[in-house]
Amino acid sequence: MGWASQHIERLKAGETVTFRPHGNSMSPRIKSGQLCTVEPVDPKDIKVGDIVLCHVYGNDYLHLVKAIERPRLCFLIGNNHGNTNGWILGKWVFGRLVSSKE
Repeated sequence: MGWASQHIERLKAGETVTFRPHGNSMSPRIKSGQLCTVEPVDPKDIKVGDIVLCHVYGNDYLHLVKAIERPRLCFLIGNNHGNTNGWILGKWVFGRLVSSKE
């Protein structure tokens, strides 16, 4: 179970979630401890540049979609500093960031 497990379960149930992630991998777009609101999302509606709550190789991230391979709906996930976490299927994307504020 990762740091986002409870949020992921709620997103799967169709709920919108708010939380304060910690870390600097998404700065300055999202600062550590900033309040983030994430809504459930259909993988077909995700675009490059969206910030998503996802699961990549055993880890939970609130990171950027850097590329999309269609029609398989595979997403390349990475941080805001040029690094990538890897490619995932749409079933591993649980929600999309809709707002963030301090």
